[in-house]
Amino acid sequence: MSEPVLPAAPIVGPLVSLRAPQQADLDPLFAILLEPEVAFWWVGYTRERVQAEFIEAPETTRIIEVAGECAGALYVLRGEDPEYPTTVMHLFIGTRFRGQRIGEEALALAIKHEFANGISRVTLDPNENNDGAIRSYERLGFKRIGVLRDYQVRPSGALEGALFMDLTRSDFPDGPPLPPR
Repeated sequence: MSEPVLPAAPIVGPLVSLRAPQQADLDPLFAILLEPEVAFWWVGYTRERVQAEFIEAPETTRIIEVAGECAGALYVLRGEDPEYPTTVMHLFIGTRFRGQRIGEEALALAIKHEFANGISRVTLDPNENNDGAIRSYERLGFKRIGVLRDYQVRPSGALEGALFMDLTRSDFPDGPPLPPR
């Protein structure tokens, strides 16, 4: 097993804390993943899948917490090859937390941590039609690299592309700035 990607202690920002998952997060995460606006992009989650992918993966999962409440999750996959110091991130937040730049703050906090620990590049791959997420990532400083064609199988069986985006330590040596509050 590789070293944990995120620290055991929470990473704390002005509104957001990133912390390790707990069993008590299962129901809130599952409820968020069932919200129509979230489930549209995060397809096919069952309680068992949430348990396996988020609750039982403290080395890669951080709960996005706002005012003591589970607002979503951040999944951090750090590459293991030191020649390619890249981390891939995925996140979701509940719809009632949208519009507050919660996801941007969570990403900025996690990216600062990654850059401080030797990672030089963070990538995202949102569905190419997820305009809200793409705008949010661009506000944070992510650049469009290209489209990953036929990347995601949608519930209808159709294939859709993903927008490959990255942010490098050379863009923000100390990590991207936190959203204004």
